[in-house]
Amino acid sequence: MVTALTRRARFVPVGLLSVAACAGVLIPAPPPAVPPAPTSATRQTVAEPAGVSRPTTAAHTPPRSPLADSTSLAWADSVLRTLPVRDKVAQLVWPWILGDYVAEGSAEWTRIERLVREQHVGGFIMSVGSPIDVAVKINALQRSSTLPLLFSADLETGAGFRFRGGAFLPNAIELGGATNFPAQMALGAAGDTTLAYEVGRITAEESRALGIQVAFAPVLDVNNNPANPVIGARSFSEDPALAARLGVAMVRGLQDHGMLATGKHFPGHGDTEVNSHLALATVAASRARLDTMELVPFQASIDAGIGAIMTFHGFLPALDSSGVPATLSPHVMTTLLREQLGFDGLLISDAMDMAGVVDRFGAPEAAKRAIAAGNDVLLMPRDVKGTIDAVVAGLAERRYDEARIDHSVRRVLALKHHFGLPRDRLVDVERVRGVVGTDANGAVADLIAERAIVLARDSASLVPLLRNKRRPKVLSVTYARRSDLSAGTTFNSELRGRVGELRTAFVSADDAAPDFSLLLADARRSDIVLVGSHVNITSETATAGAPRAFVDFVAALRAAGAEVIVVSFGSPYLLLQVPTVGSYVIAWGGSAASQRAAARALLGTQPITARLPISLPPFLPVGGGQQRAVQR
Repeated sequence: MVTALTRRARFVPVGLLSVAACAGVLIPAPPPAVPPAPTSATRQTVAEPAGVSRPTTAAHTPPRSPLADSTSLAWADSVLRTLPVRDKVAQLVWPWILGDYVAEGSAEWTRIERLVREQHVGGFIMSVGSPIDVAVKINALQRSSTLPLLFSADLETGAGFRFRGGAFLPNAIELGGATNFPAQMALGAAGDTTLAYEVGRITAEESRALGIQVAFAPVLDVNNNPANPVIGARSFSEDPALAARLGVAMVRGLQDHGMLATGKHFPGHGDTEVNSHLALATVAASRARLDTMELVPFQASIDAGIGAIMTFHGFLPALDSSGVPATLSPHVMTTLLREQLGFDGLLISDAMDMAGVVDRFGAPEAAKRAIAAGNDVLLMPRDVKGTIDAVVAGLAERRYDEARIDHSVRRVLALKHHFGLPRDRLVDVERVRGVVGTDANGAVADLIAERAIVLARDSASLVPLLRNKRRPKVLSVTYARRSDLSAGTTFNSELRGRVGELRTAFVSADDAAPDFSLLLADARRSDIVLVGSHVNITSETATAGAPRAFVDFVAALRAAGAEVIVVSFGSPYLLLQVPTVGSYVIAWGGSAASQRAAARALLGTQPITARLPISLPPFLPVGGGQQRAVQR
């Protein structure tokens, strides 16, 4: 995806985690014209920036479902009666499209528009693009469609997870965009439900301004396996109770402000060592363990009125011993989710182009099985027409009946009416700049990043760098992929001028055997060596581990006698690969906010108060970490 963007426009997205869509029903009300006034708050020790609206601490009443709204149901039924079978099925198929600029009459626009005009799809999952381009493209597609469309997106770290302007090459000029928060696990480190609610609120307000109604967030997986190659810091915590509290708060923030929240990946993707984008993953836990671990955040969010659930393309033998992935299992999606957990919302498959479902069955058979299992929406099939045809063929094969299709279509149509799309499906593009990526929203991202920094280890008491009038000579080494243009830039900018001397270097994680000799020589002339790792898991990673070259570099620094602080902007589990390092800091992402917070925490100009929401076995338990006060 990045390669195609670069080839076409010399434009690459910055700081985007390349994870395919990993997307019910108590549905939220449409967004109010004016955000609701702040209510009473939970106690905070640090003042929030202006504009933070705190959720009430009183019992929260879930928003009423459109399935209980007679007006929405009447509209859905009236439309349903007019649709031929193939058009009914098409409402359940949501293709993937980019949010980039596409000219009218171009081959790409013609291809996309045909999905609407000829295939009559019910919605889309929108991927990366600038806010204005996304809003303009959504408006154009809405105008092309007879029925209004639903738009969804992966929004795990806010609207900025997908809707930023990237960077212009060769100057690497960042082009701005929506608000991007630290990874969800940063909220786990801060342990603050008010901040989780704020992430939901801001995400909803910014995304709805662009024409997106469905957020594929929050991630409700309990990441209790450090070797997990695809979830990691996307999760809130390995503690199911903490993940449940923060998940419910984010769901409420999203749905109180007019967006559909989607908990993922049911029934839990946290305890696996296989990336389901690449192969069929397995979670071998017993049903008793699932009930007390994986299912806890999902049940809490269902009880709180979450509107949608996204499935997991993984095998859970305790739930279905037939060997099929959960997405395709009626035992998991109907018996467990619908009947036992009481979920009556929109059930969305994870991406139907992933190896976890297509390798064994092929795309047409996987689509039929997903519908038979109880899925309402088939997300991101490679062949849209073929998928619609396959589901229609399943009717003729008596794999399911038309009433089963109608049940899902009714949910989709009622949701469209609930969001007011039959009356007004277009967004005001002129309003976008007043809502999306504002300074006030950015201040919340900064606050979360500040409160989330974890000083996991500091055996040599190197942190803070500035104390007792000490101004050390610092070598700052950034270890990142070449495509990560923003890696280290904000971090080094914050350090510059504050330490006695700053030398910087970039080491490409794409180089399997870099020459570290010059860096080791620089390290010997420095008082402190900061090693910032931006290497993270993606949809294409088969392992959670850092490259061997990184591990060897840190070991060489230690052998040379350097005072080393490793700062993880990627996987929080990096300490397990460099266990001899004396000082280890976790920043929970490489966004500008997280880089800024990490630098200030190291300098001592902001406090370090967060604690680990995960364990780093055998070194540190959940709740571990050291605190530091501001240096005056």
